Parts: sequence; structure tokens; C-alpha cells
Amino acid sequence: MANLPNNRKLLDWVEECRALMAPDTVEWIDGSEEQLEQLRTRAVATGEMHRLNPELLPGCYYHRSHPSDVARVEDRTFICTDDPAEAGPTNNHMTPAEARAKVLPLYRGCMKGRIMYVVPFSMGPIGSPFSKIGVELTDSIYVALSMCIMTRAGQAVLDQLGDEGDFVPCLHAKGTLSAKDRYILHFPADQSIWSINSGYGGNALLGKKCFALRIASVLGRKEGWMAEHMLIVGIENPEGEVRYIAAAFPSACGKTNLAMLIPPEVYQKKGYKVWTVGDDIAWLRIGDDGRLYATNPEYGFFGVVPGTSAKTNPNALAATQKNTIFTNVVRNLDNNTVWWEGLDKNPPVHGEDWLGNPWDGTTATTKGAQPNSRFTSPLAGCPCVSDKFDDPNGVPISAIVFGGRRARTAPLVFESFDWEHGVFVGSALSSETTAATMGAVGVVRRDPMAMLPFCGYNMGDYFGHWMEMGKKIEKLPTIFHVNWFRQNEQGEYLWPGFGDNMRVLEWILDRCEGKAEAVDSPVGRLPKKEDINLEGLEISDAAMDELLTVDRDLWKQEVAGLREFYAKFDRLPEEMRKQLDALEERL
Repeated sequence: MANLPNNRKLLDWVEECRALMAPDTVEWIDGSEEQLEQLRTRAVATGEMHRLNPELLPGCYYHRSHPSDVARVEDRTFICTDDPAEAGPTNNHMTPAEARAKVLPLYRGCMKGRIMYVVPFSMGPIGSPFSKIGVELTDSIYVALSMCIMTRAGQAVLDQLGDEGDFVPCLHAKGTLSAKDRYILHFPADQSIWSINSGYGGNALLGKKCFALRIASVLGRKEGWMAEHMLIVGIENPEGEVRYIAAAFPSACGKTNLAMLIPPEVYQKKGYKVWTVGDDIAWLRIGDDGRLYATNPEYGFFGVVPGTSAKTNPNALAATQKNTIFTNVVRNLDNNTVWWEGLDKNPPVHGEDWLGNPWDGTTATTKGAQPNSRFTSPLAGCPCVSDKFDDPNGVPISAIVFGGRRARTAPLVFESFDWEHGVFVGSALSSETTAATMGAVGVVRRDPMAMLPFCGYNMGDYFGHWMEMGKKIEKLPTIFHVNWFRQNEQGEYLWPGFGDNMRVLEWILDRCEGKAEAVDSPVGRLPKKEDINLEGLEISDAAMDELLTVDRDLWKQEVAGLREFYAKFDRLPEEMRKQLDALEERL
């Protein structure tokens, strides 16, 4: 049993929620292995989870979510402010009064017959100047156990909170899992979060996108730091020096692979290593030395499973082999393990698909794993985890990298001219669906800084906050843009990607230290072809030329698209329009 502080805000809130939702009992999570094992045993007894083969997957469990509840629900996610302009044009909005009137009745008595778990958690190392404390109430054992993987949770957090400490209240209830009554609500004014009628991780693990991005972005703006949808990775050179990059990518652009990158053999032989600090979220603060420092507020991975294999991401796969909760994948009944599309070419004959139906992978005409099936794994289980991932001071950032998926427009890599131009580059971040037709270009989806679904306030003000931070950081990181997905006219990828992206990161870091040259183009500074190390790589001169080409006509179309996008924002900083005008002039 947890040793509770005499924190009136915490105790009163827990009692208020107990009275509202009427659980049979209340259980405080102390984070001890003894208590966690009791929860796992209870979850197996209720059928909420299945224990997997302890020899092949030690400490691993299988979980299914409701078939209607398998992904984040952006259309049911709201920023609740009195003034709609505070939420901005890219967020769904409700006033706090409207939200409470609509959603509070859904909570009333919703935990009858259930246990309410109280999960105190820290985003970031406990006691770090970077860190913030939250407390999640939930009636889901899956959520309670997942929060103990994804965050630092339990008694140590309560001790840090003490009698006077503040926290973010996070209220979650499975309710009836009704899709029409599913709501994810954020209240920036009192820094609280409500979630009801979902058990899926992205909607229910409230420390993740809800707290670590939407609420934290509001706190960062207020307190002078940044909460960003960014991986953090360290590149170690043969001399043993480690330099760190923070990078933002929209979905399906190689973010997880970059976070756990394995250098090409030619680099490994020289002694290069890559260290994962975080794969998804970065909190960035200005250090005493004037540099920008980043920490990963999370303690685990919540990764997409399909496509993860020994070939595509061996480090991610290795992280899942112990103490992991798998959600909505195939269960192999022959050996009580799991399988998913893209793992290998040996699907189980006697399996259950993600819906629990009998499934024979050798004859099945439907996929066995849900496309958004997930693994929840401890960060410490990753073979390439950095020894700095728990450092309370974070790591110094040399470069900020934005990356999109563009078939013909963006070159392989370019450097921004300065911080303001870099913010503009981030605001223009986009990806496109590639059409099957030869050379055709799909629909462009703009996702500034990869934060469009996750910014907790008006995105025009968010761009302004980036501009303001640039004035405060004494030693600014350099901002770059990469595009691993450039295609030729036949629709073939020109760059091999995956581990070979290390070659581009090397140029980026050399630029940060003045060791490599660059050539100005209308969109930014491009590498000289000979400055990208191609040793051991079979790629033609013509392909490299095309990878580093800026097509002015396509970029003029890009300017027009950005003008249309910017028209959404009545609070767009003037500097952004100036940057767009300057790009058009250079073109």
C-alpha cells in the first residue's frame, strides 16, 4: 500500500472522483514489483490480459482492445478554453462549461463494480528540473500496468510530490466503450485531462500525447521551454564523442527507425555508434551554458508493431522480447507467443487474430494483426538505449531535424539559413501519399513540426513561441530538413534509407561544427555531393544529382500551397509571412 502524502489537492480530488464514479474500491499504485505482479495476475483472471510464454517472452502479456477502439480519435479530442481563439483553427474546441455539462454525466457511477486505480507518475526523471508530475485515475488494469511501463510511477513520485506539490489530474474511465460518447478533453486553464469510453493506449495512457504534448506545450509556452513531438538520438564518433539530434517526423516517415538507427557496416567498423534517448517526445529547456537541452519525458516505448522485424528495426524488436504488453496482434496458440504482418514469413497455423477469431496465417485472406497494433515496452530493454536517457539534466542538442515524405519536391537534406528560417521550414513540414501512377504525386498533408494533432493551443501562437525561444537560446542548434523518400520519374526511391541515413546525419553534425561545406539554394543550404560519405554504397552520380536538385517550378507550387495553409491562422507571426515572401523571391 502506498504511503500517502497529506496533499489536500490530491486527496480531495481522488475523493471527489470516487464519489462521482462510485468504484467498489480504490487502489493506490506504489510501483512495487509485488503489487504489479498482483495486478497482472488479476488481469489474467479477468481475461483482460493473457500471460505469454515465460521462456520465449519472459514477463510479456497479450491484450485486446474493443474492435471500435483501436487508435487515437482526433475527431473526439478537444481543447477546452473559454475563448475559441486560444484553441486555434487546427484543434477541436469546446468551452469548459460545455465540456463538463456534456461529459460529466458519463462519469457518474461508471466504475460501479470496478476498482479505481490511482497512478502517480512523473514525466521525466523524478526530481529533474525538466520533470512534471501527474496522477491518473483509471478502472483499467491494462492502463495502470502500461503507465508503469511508460512513465516513472509509484511511491517515489508521491514522495517527490509531498504535501504541497502540484500535479496534472488525469481522469480516465473505460465507461461503456461507446464510440459516440468517447471524449478526450484537455483543460489548459487548470491543466487537467479527461478521457472516457476508450481503453486504447493513445486515448487512455494520459501521460503520453495528452500530458506530454498537449498540456505540456501550454506549460512550456507559459514557463519558457518547449514540448515537442521529437525523437532524441546520440551519434558517437570513433573518438568517443557523442552529439545529440532532436528530430520531428509526421507518421510513416521513419521516426522510430531513425531513433534506433543501426549504422552501415562501414561506419560500425570505424567505431560509430548510435544511442537512443527517446523515440517520440522531447522536452527542451535552455541550460546554464546557454545551449538547448532535451530530455525524454517517457520511460517506455508505445510502438506500432506491423512491419517491425529483425531486418527493419532489430533494436525495436529486441526491446519487445521482455516485459512487454502486446495489443491487437496475432496470438500463436502453438507456443503461446505473438506474430504480426512483417515480422517474418512464418505465420502461425493455429492462431487467433486480433479479434480473437481462429486464424491460419498460411491460408488467411485477412490480416491477423490490427494495422495499428502496439507494443508497450520499457526503454531500458532497448539494446541501443543511451546511458543518458535518465539524466536529470537532459542532453545538449546540436541539431534539430524536420523530415517529411515528398516524392519530388524536397531534396535529400538542406540546412536552414538561420533560426527564423528554420522555424519556417518546420512550419512547412508535410508528407504526401504516393500514387501508383508513374511519377504522380499524392495529396499533401501539412503537419507543422509534426505537432498538428498535439499542440494544446493556437498553432499561430505556437510558431510565435518558437520564434521567441530563438531570441532566448544563446547557442542555437542548427535546423535542417531531410527527405528520405525522394523518387525519380519512374517512382523509384533514390536513397536507400534506414541505416544509410547515418551518412546524412554525419554531414548535418559536421555542418554544426563547421567541418563541412554547403551551397546556397533557394530553399536552404545543400551539401556538396562529395561531402556525403558514399563509401560502401552503390548509388549513381545521377541519383545523387537528382537527390540534391531543387525544382523551382515545384517549389513555386509549394509556396502557393503554404499561402493557402497560412491563411488558416489569424495569429500567424509576421516573420513567417516574411520568410514565405523571401522564399518566393529567391525562387
